[in-house]
Amino acid sequence: MTDPLLHVLFICTGNSARSIMAEALMNTLGRGRFRAFSAGSRPGGVVHPLALATLTTLAVPVDGLRSKSWDEFAAPGAPKLDFVLTVCDAAAGEVCPVWPGQPISAHWGVPDAASFVGTEAQKSKLFFDVALTLKRRIELMLALPMQSLDKLSLAHAVKDIGRH
Repeated sequence: MTDPLLHVLFICTGNSARSIMAEALMNTLGRGRFRAFSAGSRPGGVVHPLALATLTTLAVPVDGLRSKSWDEFAAPGAPKLDFVLTVCDAAAGEVCPVWPGQPISAHWGVPDAASFVGTEAQKSKLFFDVALTLKRRIELMLALPMQSLDKLSLAHAVKDIGRH
C-alpha cells in the first residue's frame, strides 16, 4: 500500500534553525496530509535553542527534532520525497544529491536567524519573524488544490510561494 501522505524535505546548510522550524510547522499544520523532514548539507548536529523556544511559543511540538544530513534522504530506503524546499540561499546554490522520484523543488529563502548578531531580544524577534514567514508559506502550500493541479502547475505554485 502506498503512503497517502505527501513527503516534503526542508533543506538548509546547517539544519539547526530554519529547516528545523519548517519541518515542525509542516508536521503540525499539515498533519494527515504531509510528513515533513529537514536536513542540511553540512549539519551542525545541534538544534538551535531559540528555534525550539520559538516553536514552543507557537505551540508546535519539538519532540524528536534533530540536526541531520541530507544524505539520509538520498540513501536506499529513505522516504520518497514529493517536495524538496530550500530555506537558505547557501543551500539553494549547492549541488544537491539526486532525490529518488524527481520531487518538485523550490527555494523559500528566509533570513538566517542562527547567525544573527544582536541582543537576545533582537535574536528572539528574528526567530519569531522567520517562523511566522515559514508558517504563512506552509499555510499557502496547504491551501493549494494538490489533486487538481498537474505537476508543472503545482511546481510553479510552490515556487511562487517562496517569492512572497
